[in-house]
Amino acid sequence: MSDIISTQKAPAPVGAYPHARKAGQLLFLSGIGPRKPGTDEIPGLKLDKYGNYLEFDFEAQCRSVFDNVRIVLEESGGKWEQLLDVTVFLVNMKRDFQTYNKLYAEYFQTAQPCRTTVEINSLPSPIAIELKCIALLDQ
Repeated sequence: MSDIISTQKAPAPVGAYPHARKAGQLLFLSGIGPRKPGTDEIPGLKLDKYGNYLEFDFEAQCRSVFDNVRIVLEESGGKWEQLLDVTVFLVNMKRDFQTYNKLYAEYFQTAQPCRTTVEINSLPSPIAIELKCIALLDQ
């Protein structure tokens, strides 16, 4: 069996899915973006009424998504260092990879999960990054 985990401390999912699920010692996190918990605000992003960028700060989105992953991990009984695998979705690899890679190295100095980074056409909201993670919990 698996345990379903949802928390008010992380941004609400944009669909009918939990923040995470435990299966034995494995913890599977749903895709997590940079929205601020309790709001639909995206750090580093301001759009006009037509959806055009007024402000864009990818570093702010990266830091926020890493913080949101940490929240879900901790609310699930896990720790940052227990991450085994991270899949990163970027909507603009050419523009954002260098910043993402620099910040990833900062956040993952001691934790060394496997990592895959892919560029995708879009995400379900105007975010520029999303992470999908797997962690191994203590027994």
